[in-house]
Amino acid sequence: MRGWVLLAVVVFLVASAGCLGASDGIGDDSGSDASTQTDNGATPSGKLEVHHIDVGQADSTLVVTPGGETVLVDTGDWRADGERVIRYLEEHGIERIDHLVATHPHADHIGGHAAVIEHLEEEGDGIGAVYDSGQPHDTQTYENYLDAIDAYGHELLLVEEGDQLPLDSEAVEALVLNPPTDSNGGEFHDNSVALAVEFGDVRYLLTGDAEREAESWLSGEWSDQLDADVYQAGHHGSSTSSTGSFLDAVEPRVAVVSSGYDSQFGHPHDEVLERFAERGIETYWTGVHGDVVVTTDGTEVTVNPAESFSTDPMDLLAEKPTNGGVQQIAPAGEHTPAGGVG
Repeated sequence: MRGWVLLAVVVFLVASAGCLGASDGIGDDSGSDASTQTDNGATPSGKLEVHHIDVGQADSTLVVTPGGETVLVDTGDWRADGERVIRYLEEHGIERIDHLVATHPHADHIGGHAAVIEHLEEEGDGIGAVYDSGQPHDTQTYENYLDAIDAYGHELLLVEEGDQLPLDSEAVEALVLNPPTDSNGGEFHDNSVALAVEFGDVRYLLTGDAEREAESWLSGEWSDQLDADVYQAGHHGSSTSSTGSFLDAVEPRVAVVSSGYDSQFGHPHDEVLERFAERGIETYWTGVHGDVVVTTDGTEVTVNPAESFSTDPMDLLAEKPTNGGVQQIAPAGEHTPAGGVG
């Protein structure tokens, strides 16, 4: 991990010898179908759940391990201020988030961080640890996020490739694949935190808003860890991500796109849905399927959407509005327009 002094607030940072350790050999697996087992070699028990929360044109993903440990990756858009995420947590009886991850500092990913931290600290059982890509941003949303971390005495843990989230579960591993160790900052999207979550024979891949350059780097550096059963489409289904070569490396059976039905950016882009269709990938889109819950026992994968609709990518393409909604402009600096940021 990298040390980084945050301006405006005092946050205690950890060095590479701190709470997060480097990968214990998971990156060295020679086969893409290697399974995670308990120390005594027994088959994992229980079920892993991945909840793709419908937060409109934004991202928020909740992972619940068989033992009830929770990982919340991103918290939706700044306009909602965490309201939808908090309501979802309450509906599912989640009173604590053990690991809160910010993939990158754009306001459609960390928009609810401050509110979620405050809610769980004041009305729930709190936050265990907070993880970040190490890319600071000069926006009010980002400052609010840092202020909340500071207000409740948390450390901000910076992650990079090879780190693992310190899960209590012996059967679940959450390996950080991105950002690169030698990243010098700059491009928020390509330094997004990417996670490979593995339980038994099943792997789930999340890449945040990583785009072509990062996907190419991941394919070269982490090829053994990309083969995944379930893939959360990068950058809300933008054509800047989910390139053909990357999909060929991942070979997902299921893809989940988190974006609004009337996305002002046209997400998911037609090209991406066509790529999914060419590869026979079962596709869920929060814009029509609502909340999407992926459950696995380490062998089989089941997907339960809140709303019934076809999972054929071409049917989803046909369902897209011919014109996206009227673009809502975020406060200055909240988004970088290049590449259709959403």
